[in-house]
Amino acid sequence: MSKLNLMSALALSVFVSACATAPGNYLDSSSLKEQPSNQPQKQYDVHLIDSQLVMRQAQEAVAAQQRELPPAKYTSPTDYVYHLAPQDILGVTVYDHPELSTPQGSTFSTGGNTTQTVGQALTQPYTNALSGQSDPYGQTIAKDGTIYFPFVGRVMAAGKTPGQLRDQLASGLGPYIKNPQVDVRVLAYRSQKIQVTGDVKTPGPLSMSDVPLTLVDAITRSGGSTDNADINRVRLTRNGKLYVLDANRMLDSGDATQNVMLQDGDIVNVPDRSDSRVFVMGEVKTPTQTGMIRGKLTIADALTTAGGILDTDANPRQIFVMRNMKDNPGEPEIYRLDMTKPDAIMLSSQFQLKPMDVVYVGTAASTTFNRLLQQILPTVQTVFYLKQITR
Repeated sequence: MSKLNLMSALALSVFVSACATAPGNYLDSSSLKEQPSNQPQKQYDVHLIDSQLVMRQAQEAVAAQQRELPPAKYTSPTDYVYHLAPQDILGVTVYDHPELSTPQGSTFSTGGNTTQTVGQALTQPYTNALSGQSDPYGQTIAKDGTIYFPFVGRVMAAGKTPGQLRDQLASGLGPYIKNPQVDVRVLAYRSQKIQVTGDVKTPGPLSMSDVPLTLVDAITRSGGSTDNADINRVRLTRNGKLYVLDANRMLDSGDATQNVMLQDGDIVNVPDRSDSRVFVMGEVKTPTQTGMIRGKLTIADALTTAGGILDTDANPRQIFVMRNMKDNPGEPEIYRLDMTKPDAIMLSSQFQLKPMDVVYVGTAASTTFNRLLQQILPTVQTVFYLKQITR
C-alpha cells in the first residue's frame, strides 16, 4: 500500500510540474504578486425584461430623441440672407458702361488650381473656399471690409447684402451717370466656410453661399458618407459647444429638425461606428461584436448575429444585458431575459440595445458540472491506471 501511495505522489508531482517543462507558451506566475482585495463584493440589481419594461423603454427613447439643437440665426431657409465679408470676390456691372463693369468673358481663380469664366461661375453657386490667387478682374473685398470702385471711392461692403451694395454704388454713381443701372453679384464665395471631417468621402472646407447650407447638404457635397460612417451621431461644433444630430432621422422619417442650417465656423464631424458596437458573449455559437443597424439593435438581432445560443450549454433563463459599462463601470445596469417565457421571443425582438451594451448568455448548471468532470477525469483515470500497474 505504501508503494502505491509513493507511486501516486510521484505521478502527481510529475503532472503538476509538467506545465513548466511541456512545450508551448505559458505564463510564469511565480513573479506576480496579487494584492488581496479588502472591498466587499458588490451586489447588483437585475431588472427582469418584461412588457412593462419594454413599453417604458420605448417612451424613454421618444423623449431621448428630443436632443438639444444648436441656436440658429434663421428660423426658416426662406429667411436666409447672405452677407458679404472680406475675401469674397464681386462682379459689378454698370449697364451701358463696360469700362466700369467686370469683363464677362474674363477668367478668374475659384480659389483652387483651375480657372473658369464668369458665366461658368454663375452656374455654380457653391465654390470651394480653397487657397489660391485673387481675381484680377473682379472686386475682392479687402481685410477691412471695403472695396474701391471708380467715381465712388472706398465703399464698405462687408456686412451688406449684394442688393444693399448695389444700391449704394448706384447712389454713388448718380452724380456722374444719369440713372445708373448697377448689378452686383458674388463671383467667388471665399469668406465664410464650414469644415466637414470624419467618415465622409471628401472631407474638407465648404463655402457658404447665397443658398442656405444644411447638414444633409454638407454631407452630400462632401461626397456622401462612407460605409463605416455613423450618421446617427453626427457631431456639430458651434461656438465651442458640441451638439449631436441624427441625420438618419431626416433621411428615413423626414425629421427636418435634425437637418439644421449651418453657419460660418461650424465644424461637422461624421464619426465611425467604433462607439456603436454591441458585444455578444457567453454560451453562443459565435461570440462576436456587431454594429447598430440604423441606430437600432434588439436582443434578437444580437443573438442572431452570433449564430444563436448553444442548445446544449446555454441557460435560456440567463440572457443578460449589461449597460453603462463604459461611462460607469462600477455601477452597471443589468437586465435579464427569461427565454423560457411564452412572450420572450417577442420581448427579445422589442428590447432595444444601446451602443457598447454587452449581451451575455449564461451557462447551464449541468454544463458547468460536465466541464468540471472533463477537467478532473484525466487525473482520476491516471491514478486508476497507476494503481492497476502497481498491483
